[in-house]
Parts: sequence; C-alpha cells; structure tokens
Amino acid sequence: MSTYFDPPITAVRRAVTVALEEDLNPLGDLTAALLDPEATTEARIDCREAGRLAGSLCATEAFVQIDPRIEVEWLRHDGDELSPGDDVAYVRGRLAPILTAERTALNFLGHLSGIATLTAAYVTAARRGGDAHVWDTRKTTPGLRSLEKAAVRAGGGRNHRGNLSDWMLLKDNHITGIGISEAVARCLDLWPARTVHVECDRLDQMVEAIEAGATAVLLDNMTPAEVRACVEVADELAGAGRPCLLEVSGGVTLDTIGEYAGTGVHQISTGKITNSAPVLDLGLDIGSPVG
Repeated sequence: MSTYFDPPITAVRRAVTVALEEDLNPLGDLTAALLDPEATTEARIDCREAGRLAGSLCATEAFVQIDPRIEVEWLRHDGDELSPGDDVAYVRGRLAPILTAERTALNFLGHLSGIATLTAAYVTAARRGGDAHVWDTRKTTPGLRSLEKAAVRAGGGRNHRGNLSDWMLLKDNHITGIGISEAVARCLDLWPARTVHVECDRLDQMVEAIEAGATAVLLDNMTPAEVRACVEVADELAGAGRPCLLEVSGGVTLDTIGEYAGTGVHQISTGKITNSAPVLDLGLDIGSPVG
C-alpha cells in the first residue's frame, strides 16, 4: 500500500506522546483504573457523517503507546471516502487501556479527517473550473504541520513548502527597499538550487519577477479577470523561454475556486483547509467486555 498519505512516523510518535501526557499527567486515568485490568473487548470505530479519512497512524499510535498489545485493524485507509455508518476500524485488547487512549485517538482522527474532508471539497470545486491543484499553506496548528499536510494529501490536495527552509518566498515585506529584481538575484546567487517564489499583486510585478528568473509567482488577492490577464502574459513569457509556476492565493473560497481554476493557473492555495476545517464526527463503540 502506498505511504504517500502517511506523515513521518517520528512526527506521529512525538505528537501522540505530547497529547497523552496532556491527558495522563499527573495521576493517570483515574476512571479506567476502576476496571478489571484483564478484561478485554473488541471496539469499533465508525463514521457518523460523510467525509474523507486521515490520521489512522496517529490513532493507532495512541492505542499502542498506552498498551502495545492492543491490535487495531483498519477497514478503511487514509484517503478513502467515508459514508455515515461505515465501519472504519476494529480495536481489540484490554478494555481499560483502550478507554484511556480513546479520546486521544479520536481527537487526531477527527481533526485530520476533517482537514482531508474539507480539502476534498476544495479539490472537487476546483475541478469544475480547470486543472489547478489545491495547495495548502503554513497556516497549520503549531506542532502538527506534517500531520496536517499529510491530511491535505489524503484529501487530494498538494503541499506547499513545509517550512521556511524549503525555498525562498519573497513577500512584499521582504522586498521593501530592495525591489523584486535585486531580491530574486540575491536568492539565485546564495541558494542557486532552491525555488524562488515571488508574491505579486500587479501584472507588472509578475513580469519583473519572471524576467528576473523567479521559478514561481504568487498572484495575491487578484480578481479572476486580473489572474487571467497574468496567465496570458506568463504564457507568452514561457514561450520565450521563461517558464514559471503560477499560484493564486487570497480570497479563495469554495464558491470562487472553480472560477480561479478556470484562469489557467497551476496552483491555488488556501489556509482554510488546515486552519478552518471542522472535525469529522467519528466515534468508538465498545463491545461487551470479557473478563
């Protein structure tokens, strides 16, 4: 099975460890301690609304960190579409540790599946207008970026840069007092193998960035008509040997993304898919315990 939707396992373990510490320090699970420590059960994770699954590695890790003997059998996998009532996974093992890990597992599963679900909605809306990919941003929950970006992939989206070291993104504040051409020249000199991405809010800025050697341009807060005009000029520059990736960002909604996709841009980015996604409702139902 492809691991394209999986976040780095080190990030999964770190995030789950912090989440469990938040739940269990300083005295542990006082309620679960009342139960027979050897009673076992089979629990079922089910979906209660339509969506897209993400976060299964985090959910499994939550159970396993509490009790390595717990077994999690996934019936659905990250990237799969879910319908209300779908069985998603079975969790088998001792009852008390399953209950201890339940909320942490579901918190990760619901949050990340919510991101995948909203991303899928944006992807569907974009495809109604054109072939542009939906790109995420760095507007992520602190400490959870790699997990949330994996959820974006599970929803059919694509990942923008992961952090400030991935490539240079020159925004208006960066080029104040330098100018676009000089800023791009410095980037190409100091980091010749890195992407140089320039934020532009006017057509003339885009032309200057491409002619200076930028490899990507962010068309910021432009109307679809303005973006279309930029695409036409960028296509002419590409034909003259100056190809450049074109990104749209700012003011993009589910209602407008199709029109933006129809302009011919390559990528459309929005922070909403990571910072505004509602949690997908998934639950865990416990079977009859066996003593």
